Amino acid sequence: MGTYVSDSRLFRDQFSTPRMREIFSDENCVQKWLDVEAGLARVQARLGIIPADAAETIIATCKVELLDLDAMKLEMDRTSHPIVPLLREMKKASPTPAMEWVHYGATTQDIMDTGVVLQVKEGLDEIDAGMKALLAAACALAEKHRDLAMAGRSHGQQALPITFGFKAAGWAAEIARSMDRLAQMRERVLVGSFAGAIGTLAALGDKGAAVQDGLFAELGLANGLITWHTARDGMAELACTLGILAGTLGRIAHEIYELQKTEFSELEEPFNPGKVGSSTMPHKRNPPACEGIVALARAVRAIVPQAVECVIADHERDKIVLQSEREFTSRLMCMTHAAVMKTGFVLRGLTVRGDMMQRNLGALNGLLMSEPVMFTLGHKVGKQEAHEMVYEVCMHAFEHGIPLKTALLANNAIAAALTEAEIDAVLDPNTYTGLSGYFVDRVLAGVKGKL
Repeated sequence: MGTYVSDSRLFRDQFSTPRMREIFSDENCVQKWLDVEAGLARVQARLGIIPADAAETIIATCKVELLDLDAMKLEMDRTSHPIVPLLREMKKASPTPAMEWVHYGATTQDIMDTGVVLQVKEGLDEIDAGMKALLAAACALAEKHRDLAMAGRSHGQQALPITFGFKAAGWAAEIARSMDRLAQMRERVLVGSFAGAIGTLAALGDKGAAVQDGLFAELGLANGLITWHTARDGMAELACTLGILAGTLGRIAHEIYELQKTEFSELEEPFNPGKVGSSTMPHKRNPPACEGIVALARAVRAIVPQAVECVIADHERDKIVLQSEREFTSRLMCMTHAAVMKTGFVLRGLTVRGDMMQRNLGALNGLLMSEPVMFTLGHKVGKQEAHEMVYEVCMHAFEHGIPLKTALLANNAIAAALTEAEIDAVLDPNTYTGLSGYFVDRVLAGVKGKL
């Protein structure tokens, strides 16, 4: 196993994805720094701050494949600095006077913060695409099973009938809310950083603001009102938003995990021939994908307090919070994307067992339908009186293991108020799913614009 599980050759795809590892690789990190340096040179040449021919040389040199990252790492170890070694590698790649103009008026944190934001932007694009596919999968389940009755549960106990479509629609609505949060978050998180040594852009004089505007336009990032060198609320918001998203995915996966238990057997995550549940029990059909999603959700949520802690930073520059963010940002993005993709895989291949849902609707011998019995009886004797009467009958039926219908007919007062045909009608769970179908339709209409 690697030092980080996402680096492990064996386990990395359980905690990350190939695409997100590529986005947060050393090569892409350095390329993003170079993209910032190239954009800066381009804008400064346009504004007459540096020579145009120097900018052309700088831009041509801003390709990670031209640099020796191993040598750069050794120089980082020697200097205890990340960007000075980058600039020295650039000068080695292009030993010309033009390199005297690179990084003009910038500070290290400008390059690194903006580089991270560019990586995050690239990563969020992947997460957004995964969320759209995930929403489509949840909506497909809701539509297909709109009217498939199943037991709804509260406090871990059967409560009243719902439909599986209603449950899936709840997932879809929650996924859609996270998509909204992701979209709204972008304007506050995808903000460039170019402010100079202490945030005032003093080195560039009266052209500093123009360079800032031009650079962020080049990079496709927003421009904040003022430097965020020590204002880390944006990165904290990123972690909080992804933490909520991961929580949603964990909830969905945990629900499927619960309903896949042998005693329920209502759902099952995708199963393929050759998938092994146990090295010693050949019959096992475990839910490893759902288990992995829940584990990822917990791991992502654990990052949130660390990110919020980074909001407390010293003065105008504080490397402590930067080091903390450097440690968790790639994990945050990798694990969230893995959870999104795995949840999409589960929902697209989910087995829905309507026969087992029907079986479980009868698990309480009719007790699941105590509410409609109470309301029907309440029209004859009053609601509160009906509650008392049905409560006594239900407790007797439960304790003695007899069907609710038998217990109701054995009660003289209830038998006098309700006919056997009326009792049969209210004991059918398939007719008491309320507005389940209506809410499925409402969710599908409400999220249609996100698909």
